[in-house]
Amino acid sequence: MNDDTFVGRLQGPPETALLGVIVPVPDPWAALLVDWRTKVGDPQATLVPPHVTLLPPTEVPVGDRDAITRHLEEVAAAHPPFDMHLAGTGTFRPVSDVVFVAVARGIGNCELLADDVRQGPLARTLSFPYHPHVTVAHDVPTDMQELAYSGLQDLSAEFRVEHFTEFEQTAAGGWTVAREYRLTGPERR
Repeated sequence: MNDDTFVGRLQGPPETALLGVIVPVPDPWAALLVDWRTKVGDPQATLVPPHVTLLPPTEVPVGDRDAITRHLEEVAAAHPPFDMHLAGTGTFRPVSDVVFVAVARGIGNCELLADDVRQGPLARTLSFPYHPHVTVAHDVPTDMQELAYSGLQDLSAEFRVEHFTEFEQTAAGGWTVAREYRLTGPERR
């Protein structure tokens, strides 16, 4: 399993919440990637929209929610919108049975955002080095991993990233948007 997997219900004490922070992939590419993830039998296909993870699912005290909101507002205010280009496929095999669409442009922006998000009330270490990507097959049979890998290798999707999204896990184990944070920081030169 890799850090950015938004899977089933992760039980925690009732005074905690499970949050994740992502850069969502917009339509029409999001719909295409959901279709592919469904096609290869990935049970996570419809749990969370296609995305680049900034903060993997993280358990936080409910009492820290106001501080977390302020923190994420500050992060968004410090980062400008940026262009993202998704192109080609990759895999984490044999370490993890994951096939992904690669981030070809916007890697540095995602790294800076992720580093800032994972500070303050959301400080945490990762099990693996941060690698921005969009998962398209996870824990599916090898032939389905190969299908996703070859079927999406020519994908090219370009879009402007103007916000990131905070998700919270529901009691039923699904994920719901808690809040979107608009990137309003000054352009970097």
